[in-house]
Amino acid sequence: MISTLPIGDFSRATHLSVKTLRHYHQIGLLEPVDVDTDTGYRRYATEQIVTAHIIRRFRDLDMPLDDIHAVLGAADVETRNQVIANHLSRLETNLARTQEAVTSLRDLLDHRQASPAIDHRHLPATPAAVITDIVDRAEALTWYQGAMGELTATLRAQDINPTGPAGGVFDTELFTDERGRATIFLPCHPSPRPVGRVSITVIPPAELATIVHPGPHTDIDRTYGALASYVTRHALAVDGPIREYYLVGPSETRDESLWRTEVGWPIFETRPHRQ
Repeated sequence: MISTLPIGDFSRATHLSVKTLRHYHQIGLLEPVDVDTDTGYRRYATEQIVTAHIIRRFRDLDMPLDDIHAVLGAADVETRNQVIANHLSRLETNLARTQEAVTSLRDLLDHRQASPAIDHRHLPATPAAVITDIVDRAEALTWYQGAMGELTATLRAQDINPTGPAGGVFDTELFTDERGRATIFLPCHPSPRPVGRVSITVIPPAELATIVHPGPHTDIDRTYGALASYVTRHALAVDGPIREYYLVGPSETRDESLWRTEVGWPIFETRPHRQ
């Protein structure tokens, strides 16, 4: 004979609220062994206590309910372990992102940012191999990595060397609407044959106020902020896309502390160009 508990006692035994237990019943995650047809009262088997404890611990790890359902219903150990491993991998990624954000926040709160070195640059028209897409800002890094890999492989396959660092051109909508046109380019000569997403164009000339951001892009917003403040104070800003030049980036080293990204804000230059 099965030993059962009413839902209240089962709640106390498992530290899952009655509301939560009812929800788990509705979605088929943890169903009571008996439901009174007249009163609707639920009763749970004592053997289900361990299952409830397992569910609670997975929820403490923010595992989605669908994944917990997959774990409990897995046909074999390998399938179950793969679902768990995938979730743990997501946790590790989120933990690393959280640690980066905490480090950046502490630095922002504890240290005033030193006055950055800002320069004015005139960039001539530049022939380049490019990939252009409409990109969601949340996916921008993944898209950038794929685009850079495709550009680099295309030039290498055609025995063409870049004539300068890779760069990016980003329309304002990518920042304001979190979706917009993005272009990654590699200056080169001669021009490659278009392949796949790779096409050729001339990056137009530009007058830019520039600043170099050191290290990973976790807090590159601070660099953007410093540059925006500068061009605003000096009444130099004009409409136009932001540019980035990857002086040292993922293509050169995996050590993010060594990355150097030049950010360029379009301006109306009044000073003579330096020769």
